[in-house]
Formats: sequence, C-alpha cells, structure tokens
Amino acid sequence: MAEENRLLKNVIRLENREKLSVTGVLDVVRFDEFEILCECEKGALSIKGENIHISKIELEKGDLTVDGLITSLVYEDKQLKGSFLKSLFK
Repeated sequence: MAEENRLLKNVIRLENREKLSVTGVLDVVRFDEFEILCECEKGALSIKGENIHISKIELEKGDLTVDGLITSLVYEDKQLKGSFLKSLFK
C-alpha cells in the first residue's frame, strides 16, 4: 500500500464502555484480555480493560474494533518497536 494512503484520521468512538472503534491504526504491538497496545497515526495507544478482545481488525484500512469492559485509553508519545501480529504471520 502506498505511504500516502496510510495517512488516516485517528478517530476513537466508545459505546457504553463496551464497544470501542478506532481508526488510524497502523499496527497492533501486543494484546491480552487486559490490554491492547497499538500504534496509531497520532502515537501509541494503550487500551485497558477487563475481558477485552479484538473483534475486528483491518490494518489495510486502519480499523480496529474492541469488545469488553474498557477502563482506560491512554496515548503514549514513545515509538513502539515490533509487532505482535507481524510476528505471527512471518
């Protein structure tokens, strides 16, 4: 995919703290049932909660959907290295 197509808006939509939609996602670095760490256009995003899981991911479009109880959304300024998903598909 061309680099200019990767410049996506970073939009976050949270419904009733149970369904989270994020656009502008470049990569998912790691995840478990308590935290999902992803690289977005605007920096690293940490999604924390209970029983959270990725219900939909389309990195080509930059879309991520998470279900579960969302307790925290935090942007980090540091750059992330390595991708959990990329390591799965090597």
